Amino acid sequence: MTALPANTAFDLVMFDLDGTLIETAPEICDAVNDTLQALALPLVSQTQVNDWIGHGTRTLLVQALAWSQGLTEAQVRASDSLASAAAVFDQHYQARCGTRSQLYPQVRETLVALRNQGVKLAVVTNKEGRYTATVLNAHQLMPLLDRVVSGDTLPTKKPDPAGIASCLAEFGVAPARALFVGDSSIDVATARNAGVPVWALPYGYNMGQPIAACAPDRIIANCSALLNA
Repeated sequence: MTALPANTAFDLVMFDLDGTLIETAPEICDAVNDTLQALALPLVSQTQVNDWIGHGTRTLLVQALAWSQGLTEAQVRASDSLASAAAVFDQHYQARCGTRSQLYPQVRETLVALRNQGVKLAVVTNKEGRYTATVLNAHQLMPLLDRVVSGDTLPTKKPDPAGIASCLAEFGVAPARALFVGDSSIDVATARNAGVPVWALPYGYNMGQPIAACAPDRIIANCSALLNA
């Protein structure tokens, strides 16, 4: 295992979750289609779900319901049936978490190496907390993390910088000594709003757009690039 030099460049590394640490899209699609099937609605494709990931599971469900019924997202949000659809989705997604997701290459090895060097590690995601915990525990990542900020941990979520700011404050780290690693324009915008450097991975979920268009500070092939920071 490659080790970080003693004078590591960062004291805190924060990660997005879906599309950055874990490939979760297949089981999210399964849960969405489980829900739509239960509601007797047309199913969605994996590509559609991939492009909807990023703003949190609730928003993704709204987008799927809107598409399947030919409605606007505003109409779905205003519908009396949204709460019951969300309850159906919750049951299906909790059952699906960990069934078809997998860690991206070098994720576990990199987190272990960074932790061994004393780097603080956090996840800042828009995924709701109950799903975040289930997915992280399914892949045994929770013990490697010092902080988890989910989409419902704080009053706001990405691209609002509050999640990053709370991590900086908790660990007493200056923005220049922290790094955010993500896979989408949302992650790049969040880091920019917080004033921290941002590296991006090209294999995640960026609403169908190339990650280079977001102009991150660096595009890395996988998480092992952090070991040569």
